[in-house]
Formats: sequence, C-alpha cells, structure tokens
Amino acid sequence: MEEPRSELGDAVHDDAAHELPLGVRVAAAWSWRLILIGVACAGVLWLIVQVRIIVIPLLVAILLTALLAPVVQWFERRGAPRWMGVLFALAMFVAAVWILVTLIATQLRSGFDDVAKRSEEVWWQLLHWGEATLGFSAVEVEGFTGQIMKTVEEHQSEIWNGALGVATTAGQLITGTLLTLFSLIFMLIDGRRIWFWVLGFLPARAHAPVDAAGRAGWISVGQYVRVQIFVAFVDAVGIGAGAALLGVPLAIPIAVLVFLGSFIPFLGAITTGALAAFIALVYNGPVNALIMLGVVILVNQIEGHVLQPLVMGSAVKVHPLGVVLAVSTGALLAGVPGALFAVPIAASANSIVNTLVQKQWQPGSDPVADYHRREKTSLRARHRARNVARLLRKEGHS
Repeated sequence: MEEPRSELGDAVHDDAAHELPLGVRVAAAWSWRLILIGVACAGVLWLIVQVRIIVIPLLVAILLTALLAPVVQWFERRGAPRWMGVLFALAMFVAAVWILVTLIATQLRSGFDDVAKRSEEVWWQLLHWGEATLGFSAVEVEGFTGQIMKTVEEHQSEIWNGALGVATTAGQLITGTLLTLFSLIFMLIDGRRIWFWVLGFLPARAHAPVDAAGRAGWISVGQYVRVQIFVAFVDAVGIGAGAALLGVPLAIPIAVLVFLGSFIPFLGAITTGALAAFIALVYNGPVNALIMLGVVILVNQIEGHVLQPLVMGSAVKVHPLGVVLAVSTGALLAGVPGALFAVPIAASANSIVNTLVQKQWQPGSDPVADYHRREKTSLRARHRARNVARLLRKEGHS
C-alpha cells in the first residue's frame, strides 16, 4: 500500500515548483528527454560501428536491390519465372562492373607510368620557377624531401605494420563483397518474404503503419539510386567530353572515375574533376589545366543548380541544403561510406516520417496476416496443379 505524503512535503514541493518559471520547467523536461534520445542515438551509432563489416555490405546490397528490382519485376509482368529475371539482372550488373573495371585498368595501366614521369618533371619545373620567382632554394626543398624519405626508412617497421593493416582491410573487403552478393541474391529472390518476416517481430497493431512507412522509404531509395545514376552519367559525359576536346590524355578513365565518384553527391565529382585538371596540368600546361578546371566547375554548377534541385530534389523530396548537410554529417561520422549512404538514408527517413505523420495506411488492416493467407492460397493452388499434372501423366501412360 502506498504511504501518504506529508502535508509539509507537499507544500515544499508545490512551493519549489511555483518558484521556478514555467519556461525553466519546460526546458528541463525537454532537456532530459533530449539527453536520453541523444544517448540512445549514440548507442545505436556505436553498435553500427562495431558491426560495420556487416552493416556496410547490407546497405550496399539494399541500394543494388533497389536498382535491379525493376528488372526482375519486368520479367515477372511478362509471365517469366522470377529466377530468370534475377539471373538477367545479376548478369547485367556483373557485366557493367566488369566493363568499368576493364576500362579503368587497361587505360591506366598503359598511362600510369607516363603520368608519374611527367608529374616528376612538372614538380622540378615548379621548384625552379619558385627558386627564380619566390627566392627559395630548390636544394633546400630537395633536402627537406630527402629528410622525409630518411624518416620513412627509419620507421620501416611501422610501415610494414600499416601494410599488414591494409592486408586485413583487403580481407574485410573480400568478405564484404561476398556478403553483399549473397544478400543481393536473396533480396532479389525473396525480398518480399524477408520484409514480412521482419514485420512479424512487431506487434500486430504496428504491422500496417510500419509496412506503409517501409514501402514509402523503399520507393524513395529506388528513385534516388536511379536518379543518381543519371546524374553520375551526365557528370561523366560532361567532364570526359571536355577532357577529350581539350586533348587531355586518359579521357575515358577520367570519365569512368567521375561516374563512380559522383555517387558521393557534390564531393565525389569535384574530387575526380580535380584529378582531370591535374592530368591536364601535367600533360598540357597550366592554361589547359585552367580550362579543364573551368569545365569541371561548369559541369558541377549544372549538377548543383539544375539536376540536383529539379531531378534529384523531386525524386527524393529532400532540399539541396539537406543533401549537403546529410553528406557532410555522414562523412564526419563514417567517412566515405557515410557520405555514400547519407542521402538515401535521409530520403527514406523523410518519406517514412511523412507517411507516419499523415497516417497513410489502411486502419485495421494487417499486411503480415494478409501475406500469409495469400501464401497459403498460392501453396494450395500449386499443390492442386501438381496433383492434376500427376494424374494426367498417369492417364497418359495408361
């Protein structure tokens, strides 16, 4: 039985509450709740970092599934088996990756040594120009460079330890690649069943809203991936064509690198475009490099002021400022993977929140129960079809 509070205690409590202004009490109530939310978010982020070798391949598989799922659905709409669409989608994806890797490898293998040689020549020309114009000695710079090389030699053991770390990272890369392919295959084959299996862990009253929110988020992710491929293609064609017209060598691998880098919004295309300007500087001189840099800036301005607001903004329904902040926050928290996944996560979160706020689902429905009923009906129909086929075969033999 609860003990009654004394009248003195109640009076002290009421006096203390009245002494504090309403704003302070409201701020305090909000503060401890926000602190709890922040601690929970920090805990989730810490957990994700600990299992990043699983989370990152899974997120990559989700993006690839959103990209390839329409291909599988196209086969299904035309009456073909689902496995045929999955095989075609995977073959198409592997062929695209193989073509991109082959273009980069063959082009760079023939031109990398020449780029290194010309870079060294430009470096010495820059040193002599600095000695003649700015007054510093090229010998001093060379001595400073030699000191750096000596320091590297003295810490050779630490460098080997770093090499072992790279080897470990390479092993994790292979593991992550296999996990990505494994997850991608199963999501393409049985993604619907996986989704309803996950929903089954929630209470029945949460099935409808979570299913509606998840579908809205999935649509946003698919739209983002397809639009981002279009944006990356425009960046690659624009910068690659500019490099070819200016006579910059390695125009094809530059275009491929720009295409891959553009999947990190804003930052990727700028970084790879700077590489194009550097190659123009090494081969064709500073004037050509400045023109190449102007081409890169022009293409990025078209992307930032036309493609991102009109195409990307309408597809993912996230303001360009939100895209920039999401990419910056993702890069700050998780580096390159964070920058890569920031926009699709922000787009899906925006769609999920809007669906939940607007209550865009059918009240009283249970999509998990409906799915299991459809599965049972389909299973019985398949059993009947097999029995009929078996009877027809027996009659044919008789």
